[in-house]
Parts: sequence; structure tokens; C-alpha cells
Amino acid sequence: MKFLVSTNPAKNYKELGKVKVSPLNEIKEKVFLANKAKSVWKNIGVKERVKLLKPLYQEFLRRKKEIALLVTREIGKPISEALNDLEWDKAYFEDFLNNGEKYLKEEITFKDKNSLNKVVYEPIGVAAVIVPWNFPFANFLWGVMPNLIAGNPVIFKHSEECPLTGKLIEEMMGQLNLPKGVFSEIYGDGRVGELLVNQDIDLIWFTGSSVVGKKLYQIAGKKKIKAILEMGGSNPWIVFKDVKIDEIIEDIYNGRFFNNGQVCDALKRLIVEEPLFNEVVEKLKKRLEKVHVGDPEDPKTELGSLVSEKQLKLLNSQVRDAVQKGAKVVIGGREPKNLKGAYFLPTILTNIKRDMRVWKEETFGPVLPVVSFKTEEEAVELANDTSYGLGAKVYSKDVKRALQVAAKIEAGCIDINKGNHWLPCNPFGGYKDSGIGREHGKWGFQELSQIKLVSIG
Repeated sequence: MKFLVSTNPAKNYKELGKVKVSPLNEIKEKVFLANKAKSVWKNIGVKERVKLLKPLYQEFLRRKKEIALLVTREIGKPISEALNDLEWDKAYFEDFLNNGEKYLKEEITFKDKNSLNKVVYEPIGVAAVIVPWNFPFANFLWGVMPNLIAGNPVIFKHSEECPLTGKLIEEMMGQLNLPKGVFSEIYGDGRVGELLVNQDIDLIWFTGSSVVGKKLYQIAGKKKIKAILEMGGSNPWIVFKDVKIDEIIEDIYNGRFFNNGQVCDALKRLIVEEPLFNEVVEKLKKRLEKVHVGDPEDPKTELGSLVSEKQLKLLNSQVRDAVQKGAKVVIGGREPKNLKGAYFLPTILTNIKRDMRVWKEETFGPVLPVVSFKTEEEAVELANDTSYGLGAKVYSKDVKRALQVAAKIEAGCIDINKGNHWLPCNPFGGYKDSGIGREHGKWGFQELSQIKLVSIG
């Protein structure tokens, strides 16, 4: 019998507990039961499905502090941030429950005195939902709840980095009065996920790395099933010289260093018009000098640890590559000497070259490369110089110009100045290696549905 061992990356990898890895026979049994549940769950209808799922919302509210503390211990997220995340999750949870029926309502496409044409949204079938560790409850919520509301039974696999959070979620879901097979959970690393997607399923819903997402897309293609993939990003933020730096420094700080930089849709490359470059770098440096890095269970901590020793080694190698190729470390660039665990100091790098890994790869940690530009065309070219295309941001007092730049950026979600695309009603997803399909709002629900046209004459 194999186990996943959960460790605390902020307490020198102290063991927190173990979870049994799901064997193949258990995975097959859960897929079999999910397929048996398909017609029952479909025929219940959206209204009744929502009614059966609503008690989870109250349980979520009741256990928020317990969830937040477990997340903090498993992935190193500061407790204050973990609690704030759950407040944010609340808005999405409410939107799914309150608007799922509206998002899936049939639509009339044509009507005259002799005929009526309408689109109806039906479930696709059994969904394999595989999510990462960086927002443990949100990722569950986004992957599982819309699928269940849309009528798709779910087999869920959380990341091997937070198996105890996965167990808590399974316990909470087990308190619902759902038909047998509608929801089940399995445990393990990527090999277990691969076993799951090779079973008799109808849909893959995945958030994670581009490497894994592409493999899953190949599997989906061979099986002729749908895959919805959100696969990370290397978001460019462009700063034009007409902005006031003091008004945006905190925004830039949060854009890069929220969740210790371990966010797919985070700022990853800051692109600043030349006259402002030195001022932006200096003011960001002063902001980082004030950051309290430490025990994530301490409410005063701003930055905790990275999720794992593996992630720390990867980030170290990316920064080392940049320095060896001539990057300047303005601040940070190393592990703190007084903390044991997966800690890395918030870092700014300049003198960036395009062959550096911090530019070409997705950096999942508190490291920000900053480059300058002279012309609008150069800014756009730098922004698009990536295989990713999840999000982007443009700062300028000239909104017309910002819109012109936004139109040229190859990304799925673009903010201008104080714009915020993170609303439950908005679609979320990317171009290129950042994924296929969209989540959230009516678009996300319709992605999870078979679109059927019925014509009456």
C-alpha cells in the first residue's frame, strides 16, 4: 500500500499526515459508479442539483478557519491570506449556486409563426477534474461545482502537495445527500491522474502545468472527448511613462508577490517605459525591504514559504541561470538564512536577456524580472514574447492608447489601470500554452455542456 505524505514546507518539512494512494481497482470502481449515476444526475435537473449542493456552502462557512489553517500548514500560505482567499471563494461559490440555472437556461435562436428553434444545454457525462495546490479550496470549487451543477458526475483528484486538504473536502462532500457515484475523490501524483483519464470518462477538466496539460490534450484527442485546460502563464504588465508610480506600486507588489508569486495569472514580467524604469525599480525595492517573510501561521507574516522543496530548487535554478547570464539582483535572490524550509526572499532582477529562464519559463515564486522599452511597438513585442497567453495589464492615463495596446496582446484576460477581470461573471482562460476553453460565468458553464439544437415546426 502506497501513501502520500503531507509535509509542512514552512516548518522544515515536518510531517503532517498521510493519505492512501488510490490503486487502479479503486479508480475503475469510482468511474464505473459515476457512469451509472449519469442518467440519474442528469434527470434530476439543474434546480434540484443546486438544492442538493447548497448545504456544502453552509459547511464551508462553518469550517472556514479550519480550512484556512490546513491550507497554511500544507502549502505555506500566510494564514491571513488563506482566510482572505476563502472570502474571495465565497463570491464564486454564491455565483455558481445562484446563477447556474440561469447560465444553463435554454435559448431561443429563431422563432416565427411556423417554427421555433432553441438551444438546450445538456450534461457531457463523467468529468475527471484534476487541480493544483496553489489555491486548494478555490481550485476544487472552480473545477467541481460547475460540473456538478451542469449535470456531470465528477471524479476529483487534488494535488499530491495538499492531500489532507483533499481529504477534508471529501469529508465535507460526503455529508451531502448526493446519489451514489455523483462525486468521488482519488489520491496520488500525476501517474494516478493519468490512470484516471484513461478510464471511461467523457470530459477532462484540468488546471496545472502546460507540460501535463498537453499530455492530457493528446489523451483526450485519442479518446475523442473534450478537454478544458488552464495551464499557467507568464503575464506581462506594461507601464507607460504618463502614470504616477506611487499610485501603482502596491498594485504591482500584489500582482507579483500575492501567494508568494505562486499564481498562474500573476504578473511575471514587468515592462516599463524607459524614463520611469529606475524609479519603478527603486520604489519596488523599498516596498520589498518592508516585507515580513516568516512563519505563515503568524498573522503578521506577509510572505510564507513556497509549497515544497522541489519548488524551491526549481526557483533557485531559474534565478541562478539568470545571474550566470548577467542579470542584476536588485534585492533578494536567495533563501533567507534564519528560516528552515522552502523559503525564498522576494526578488527583483534587472538586466534581463531573453534567453534567461526567468523570461522564457513560468516562474512560480517571488521573483520579478523588470525590463524597459522605448516605443509602444517594442512594449507589445516584449509582452508577446512568450509561449503563454493567460493575462496581461496595461497602465496608462491614455485609455485609448491602452486599449490599442490591449488589442495587440495575445492573452485571454487583460486589465487596464485599476481594471479587475476577477469577477465570477467573467470568463477566465488563455491563449497559446495557457490553455483551451474558459471557466466561470455563462461561458464556463456552457463549456461543460453538450449544446443541442431543437427545431420545432
